[in-house]
Amino acid sequence: MLTRRHFVITTTALFSVPLAGRALGAPVSNRAMWNTWDAQVTPPDYVPETSNAWGIQSRFLPRRVEANPGLRPGDLHVDAVARYLYHIEPGGTAMRYGVAIAKGDLYAPGTYTVARKAKWPTWTPTANMIKRDPHLYAGLEDGMDAGPRNPLGSRAFYLYRGGRDTYLRIHGSPYPGSIGGRASSGCVRMVMAHINDLYPNVSTGVTAYLYPPEDLLGARS
Repeated sequence: MLTRRHFVITTTALFSVPLAGRALGAPVSNRAMWNTWDAQVTPPDYVPETSNAWGIQSRFLPRRVEANPGLRPGDLHVDAVARYLYHIEPGGTAMRYGVAIAKGDLYAPGTYTVARKAKWPTWTPTANMIKRDPHLYAGLEDGMDAGPRNPLGSRAFYLYRGGRDTYLRIHGSPYPGSIGGRASSGCVRMVMAHINDLYPNVSTGVTAYLYPPEDLLGARS
């Protein structure tokens, strides 16, 4: 059985290797590896409310909390100030998870539809990402295969507006140390074990509300 020490060492090795692109062809997700990868990103004897092999602040561990009145069950709400994602449940409760949001002005508050969801997704940087940070994305123009080192991690919810893909995602991340901060190029990040738990409970077609972060709230006050 894997020990906690083995898990930390293994995940450190997985997440510290430089990202690599593909030499030829479109990126792929090897379904035969999905269960193996899930095991690699899940601590031994995992209990969502208490397991913390990642060393994140305890307030970012999953919690069931009371939901505000009038919220529709199934929808997602991202509190960009507190760095929480809420999944509204029937009966007036919500599951709360810690998240990271985008750095600088790349976070885009708004109302979106979860039009697609994927296990162990592939990833391709957008043209804007490559233009903005060519040193980070050189060699990745053709995309990256799914796996524990992929920036979209183990699960992803694809956010659309007006029937069009916004290229914003709520996704697992190989960088759990970023949870609670501002780190991404636009997306909302979660611990992979946490989004794995959330994933089967979120249906396509639900609404995702991304609320303004602290800097935008200050600018509007």
